[in-house]
Amino acid sequence: MHLIGMLDSPYVRRVAISLQALGLPYTHRSLSVFRTYEQFKAINPVVKAPTFVCDDGTMLMDSTLILDYAESLARPRSLLPAEPAARAAALRAVGLSLAACEKTVQIVYERQMRPSEKQYEPWLQRVTEQLRAAYRALEAETPVLGAAPKLTAATIGAAVSWRFTQEKVPEALEAQAHPRLRALSEWAEAQPEFLAAPFDDTTLHL
Repeated sequence: MHLIGMLDSPYVRRVAISLQALGLPYTHRSLSVFRTYEQFKAINPVVKAPTFVCDDGTMLMDSTLILDYAESLARPRSLLPAEPAARAAALRAVGLSLAACEKTVQIVYERQMRPSEKQYEPWLQRVTEQLRAAYRALEAETPVLGAAPKLTAATIGAAVSWRFTQEKVPEALEAQAHPRLRALSEWAEAQPEFLAAPFDDTTLHL
């Protein structure tokens, strides 16, 4: 199996770390949807990261769909609880993390992809408030993430999203207002699965 995309994407990184946590072997190709567009296009004409190529050649896109497939391969091992209420709580935390990633990406694209004279400040303010709301809610969900952390869908999602936002738009948040997320991120970044998939544009360090 092959994972295509750069580890400075939170979606690619989320998949890379989760696959390791599930004990699933795979190879990683660090291709950019911008700098290596043609190489990426040769693998997936849609040029979407992450792209995941299954053993039989089936191509999957979207980190959540890729991990749904990965969970089916790893059974009975799972990064999500089986009990419905606990699963719903974990999925809520994952959803908040993905929302935070999405809003971070929107801010980055608005600032970096549009000429300054065409940037729309009311839109940036709205997206920034959505980003802050996601992290306020996620900070409040930290008990769901676990007082004694372990690698789960929820903790991986929260730690990956927090690092991404801190790398890309740290000025959008008051880091001091999120002590639980900061502590979770520090713990997670020291784990072997995170160290093997550092936030950069290299390939997996397995």
